[in-house]
Amino acid sequence: MATSLNGKRVAILVTDGFEQVELTGPKQALEQAGAQVDILSAEAGKVKGWNHDKPADDFQVDQTFQGASSEQYDAIVLPGGVQNSDTIRIDQDAQHLVKTATSAGKPVAVICHGGWLLISAGLVNGKTMTSYKTLKDDLVNAGANWVDKEVVKDGHLISSRQPDDIPAFNKELINALSE
Repeated sequence: MATSLNGKRVAILVTDGFEQVELTGPKQALEQAGAQVDILSAEAGKVKGWNHDKPADDFQVDQTFQGASSEQYDAIVLPGGVQNSDTIRIDQDAQHLVKTATSAGKPVAVICHGGWLLISAGLVNGKTMTSYKTLKDDLVNAGANWVDKEVVKDGHLISSRQPDDIPAFNKELINALSE
């Protein structure tokens, strides 16, 4: 892994109901490598993480989707969680952030159900990706080539399946930010 991401800034996009470890794991790894990490959400205040199907901790929102610009960030991370992913996918401001980051060639890293936002934003056609197994049909129907691997990098898109894959996900994301 890279020893320093000093000067790099990463946005983690979530709404209530995100899989908590899919935010805290990458956030901790990025910060340990020197990056500044901001939590973005639809509204200011706090967002609630979940541990699978049970409410967990609250996290302070640093900036709203509407108030943020992908130009402020070197990468975007999309945690999963069914409730979060189902809500965020239809948020036009969140879609705009991932579209503009993708257009600028910035890493977009997605885990578990987080791929729903990329599907709704029209960004998966022709991409090789992985996800939680229940999203396979959604990704394939949207034109992605789905594979069952712990981490997949296709251009600037990084994807992983589930919390067990977080170490590989973090390593690939930090490597992408180090390039």
